[in-house]
Amino acid sequence: MKLIAALLALFLFAGAHAASLPATVKQELNTANIPQSAIAVEVREVGKRTSLISINAQRAMNPASTMKLLTTYAALDLLGPAYTWKTEAWIDGELKDGVLNGNLILKGYGDPKFTIEQFWLWLSELRARGLREIHGDLILDRSYFDLPAQDPAAFDEDPTRAYNVGPDALLINFNTLRLRYMPDGDHLKIVSEPALDGITVDNQLIPSDQKVNCDDWNDLFSVEPHGDSVVLQGDYPMGCGEREQNLSVMPHTRYVGAIFGAIWKELGGTLQGKERDGLVSANAILFSTHRSEPLSIVIRDINKFSNNVMARQVFLTLGGTVPALNEASAEATAKTIVNILPLTIERSILAMQMWLARNHLDFKEVVLENGAGLSRKERISAAHMAQLLQQAYDHPYYAELQASLPILGVDGSVKKRLKESPAAGHAHLKTGTLEGVKTLAGYVRSKSGKEWVVVFFINHPYAKRGQDAQDALLEWVQKR
Repeated sequence: MKLIAALLALFLFAGAHAASLPATVKQELNTANIPQSAIAVEVREVGKRTSLISINAQRAMNPASTMKLLTTYAALDLLGPAYTWKTEAWIDGELKDGVLNGNLILKGYGDPKFTIEQFWLWLSELRARGLREIHGDLILDRSYFDLPAQDPAAFDEDPTRAYNVGPDALLINFNTLRLRYMPDGDHLKIVSEPALDGITVDNQLIPSDQKVNCDDWNDLFSVEPHGDSVVLQGDYPMGCGEREQNLSVMPHTRYVGAIFGAIWKELGGTLQGKERDGLVSANAILFSTHRSEPLSIVIRDINKFSNNVMARQVFLTLGGTVPALNEASAEATAKTIVNILPLTIERSILAMQMWLARNHLDFKEVVLENGAGLSRKERISAAHMAQLLQQAYDHPYYAELQASLPILGVDGSVKKRLKESPAAGHAHLKTGTLEGVKTLAGYVRSKSGKEWVVVFFINHPYAKRGQDAQDALLEWVQKR
């Protein structure tokens, strides 16, 4: 009897410390036909060991893009917020009176955000340094990452979508082309940005008066790359007005060559040869080095706008920290990164596993594939995601992590959520969406001034209907 009484007391104690789902959340789940068995929820006050709500929190689930929290927090700790990536320009040949009798070599080290504007400024610097004519080839050294061949259609059979761009040591402008569709009377004008040397946009679109849901404005036509042409076929719904989309329509090497060619011509330079992959030769001389924006800025784009390829670039960069993981501090670690080739996915996974162990984060269920969450394989439990956020709150670089998260109802991927709710502006959240997956994780400040960690994972065929349930939980926590 004493044993039964003790167990009953323990049960009652646990029940007093772990509430069930709020009625509003249950109602929204029922409306969406999502059973509680398909969700995982963890709500904890920052600094507390016990959970306010814990539903299926130990279960390994697909976190979608909330996995970026793990990648960006580890990067801040291992690399430091001031970490930058370099890209080098080497000359292989004699440079005299502005003429290079040889090759120009660009070597990348995984810069996640080398934009078209930055690339233009860097090439302008090369011109200012005295390079005008290149009587040779443009050689692209992409060897810092050793990656298997990627099929951009493998994830969802939509290879031109920007989120399917694969990582690359020499990633320029996210390897994307922005197409801007501008109706003008009965005609449709299409502008491509940036301009790409030797690449044409073959506009075969037919302006249409068909009434459609403008949320699906681009479902009526196709965009197909064919060599150095981008062919657009189908109908364009003129009633949807001016629209734009970012697409990946060519391999990395061809894209860099085309964008280099366009800018170099604009700057008054010439290139006699063509772009091709290669390595920095033994006789090459370093000509110029470009430095990226610091990590603290980079992770803002990764988390606020859920940029997958940038997250994958950072994840791969972490592989370079493996030899330095025993250093006493993140600053020392960043200074002693060993650039040992190659950096591989396997090496990055090992770096992450070692980092978790060093920080006493015993996440045995974690499965990593690319660190971005664009994956059917990646897994983590809601409880461990909450534990990660709890630890991050006490980290010296927490302010940088928090600033990278979308603000509810204000910006990023949650800009349109709960805009008119009292909860707007009181939560920093990372969201994730895949087919059959809807997730969020982050921090909520309640009206009492308390800080809460909130994690809500949905893995279910109707997951996309679950946003109202997640929003109901956010509002409930904010009212506490």
